[in-house]
Amino acid sequence: MTEKRPLDTLEDRAWLGEGQSETQLTAVPGLDEAETCEADRPAWDSKVQYVLAQVGFSVGLGNVWRFPYLCHQNGGGAFMLLYVFLLLIVGVPLFFMELAAGQSIRQGSIGVWKHISPKLAGIGYSSCMVCFYVALYYNVIIAWSLFYLGNSFQYPLPWEHCPIDVSTNATVKECAASSPTSYFWFRKALNITNCIDESGEFNPIMTGCLLAAWAIVSLAMIKGIKSSAKVMYFSSVFPYVVLFIFLIRGLMLDGAMDGITYMFYPRLEILGSVQVWRQAATQVFFALGLGYGSVIAYSSYNPVNNNCHRDAIMVSGINFMTSVLASLVVFVVLGFRAKTIAMRCVAENLGLLSHMGSNQYFDPWINATDPSSVSLVEYRHWFSHHSSMLGPNITDCSLEEEMNKGIEGTGLAFIAFTEVMALFPASPFWSTLFFLMLLNLGLSTMFGTMQGILTPLMDNFTFLGRHRTILTVSSCALGFVIGLLFTQRSGNYFVTMFDDYSATLPLVIVVIFETIAVSWVYGTDRFLDDIEVMLKWRPPVVYKYVWKYVCLLAMVGLLAASFTRMVFKRPTYTAWNQATGSEMTLEYPGWALGMIVMLIVFASLPVPIGYIHSVWKNRTARNPLSEEGVGQELHRELYTKCSSADHLESLPRDPSEENEAPPRTAFLPLGNEHYRLLQQQEEDDEEEDTVV
Repeated sequence: MTEKRPLDTLEDRAWLGEGQSETQLTAVPGLDEAETCEADRPAWDSKVQYVLAQVGFSVGLGNVWRFPYLCHQNGGGAFMLLYVFLLLIVGVPLFFMELAAGQSIRQGSIGVWKHISPKLAGIGYSSCMVCFYVALYYNVIIAWSLFYLGNSFQYPLPWEHCPIDVSTNATVKECAASSPTSYFWFRKALNITNCIDESGEFNPIMTGCLLAAWAIVSLAMIKGIKSSAKVMYFSSVFPYVVLFIFLIRGLMLDGAMDGITYMFYPRLEILGSVQVWRQAATQVFFALGLGYGSVIAYSSYNPVNNNCHRDAIMVSGINFMTSVLASLVVFVVLGFRAKTIAMRCVAENLGLLSHMGSNQYFDPWINATDPSSVSLVEYRHWFSHHSSMLGPNITDCSLEEEMNKGIEGTGLAFIAFTEVMALFPASPFWSTLFFLMLLNLGLSTMFGTMQGILTPLMDNFTFLGRHRTILTVSSCALGFVIGLLFTQRSGNYFVTMFDDYSATLPLVIVVIFETIAVSWVYGTDRFLDDIEVMLKWRPPVVYKYVWKYVCLLAMVGLLAASFTRMVFKRPTYTAWNQATGSEMTLEYPGWALGMIVMLIVFASLPVPIGYIHSVWKNRTARNPLSEEGVGQELHRELYTKCSSADHLESLPRDPSEENEAPPRTAFLPLGNEHYRLLQQQEEDDEEEDTVV
């Protein structure tokens, strides 16, 4: 190798950033500056902005309507302990791994995994595919929130009472058979069909709301993180304000403490179920947004020396505490709802007995003429002694039975919560607050999801990077056009299909390959070396074994459990029967099962395709008849990453340098594949030989 000319002045060295090596790979002159200049990459204006963005992405609708349901169904306090255990040994390490990878390589998901190994470039493309799937149906939920928000500025709320059939001057049968909130959701909002086979025409109101939702996302992201980050100040903070307001208001309601007691009561026996572990691991996985590429994209805009280890612990902790806060709010409201339904049952039964003249069954403290004076405990005590003498029309009124009816997802937000808010004084105010909260929760997650698509594409394709605005608007327009699938009358069934199956298996596969890439391809020791250069301290060695074994085995186990459940239990969905005014569980038809399989295959296919493409490209490069191939192979050999001083010592050196310390070598990605060595001055003997 030719002798390197030292840099004689401090000015010549001023461009070297903190934590970077003085042996730097720079771009060949003449290439586009967008590819070669890291200084052109956008950056967060402040650490608060970055944290709000990460928290806003990870804290989404699942924290409000998925975690409380899982806690409700799977052992209450026992499920929380299991969730915290899995969060600490799997969630935080994987979250830290993605943050560190994005921050050190300063690329989106495609560039990060392509940088580690060209054979693994498909991981990033799979992440983009899954992000696109999620963005398609997630924005439909935002459209639903916009619809309910618009209908909240009425008094009384339109879902408080059943409408009257003009032709018969009686209550609409479908509403009378169900409830006002269920009727408004299924008939007025969705105008839903009886099954997925009946597509129906487009819902014009929901189509307009979906267009508005995509327009909001497009305008907020049209200038990248510079514009979306400003929106984050409101969209990430406002939901917490609303949650605390609802918690304070909810604690004043009758039945609130019954709901909280039900939430925290531990049922340890349920921890022996494999499905409970699967659901807890899946919730950890989705709560932190692992595998989407959004975590990597956001961290790539950080300065190199940012403490990403502290960020991983802080964001994970905020995410868990938000889930607990949301669960408190949900169970307080559900406790009030259950108590209201139980007391309504007591009033109806006592009124029926009083009408029948069956006063001889009443105890002295039971005042049948004033049901409001009879407590639920008194009624249940009386019923337990006289149930054998009463007719079948007189039933028990159990608060626990109402609480056991688990409600999740759209049923919790658009049916149960709307029912409760209709009972509040000044109900339009509470309804507006609630749906504003849902809207902001959805938007903050949507921004991160879209960033997981746009950042890798702009980093990997120079043309797209130069036309950010066109790419953003085009992506949103494409999302709206494909999203019309969800605005049909059967659209809710497709939302359920995408939510249940489009992301779960592909994301687990993506994270498995991410873990393999860092732990076994790149090497955990080298990865920890890189982090040490960034943070100026070395993370605990326990991460090495957690990444290599614990996380990998946990993800493989989750994949096996999810795949087994899908194979041996035919996928089903919940449909609405208009004639009976009730829900029913149906199996997906054959064409829908084929669609589910295609969604999973299309999202997972980039991983093997990327591997095959890289192998084929390498074989072409080794062809001795191709001078270009030889040049590429020589280029690869010359700029192989160095992981130890031993490797550096094996390189030819000038005899005059024998007694001096070898220079540090770093591989800092600059956005292209053409580099030349920049002559540098050697560092002091105290510098360690590490890799970035």
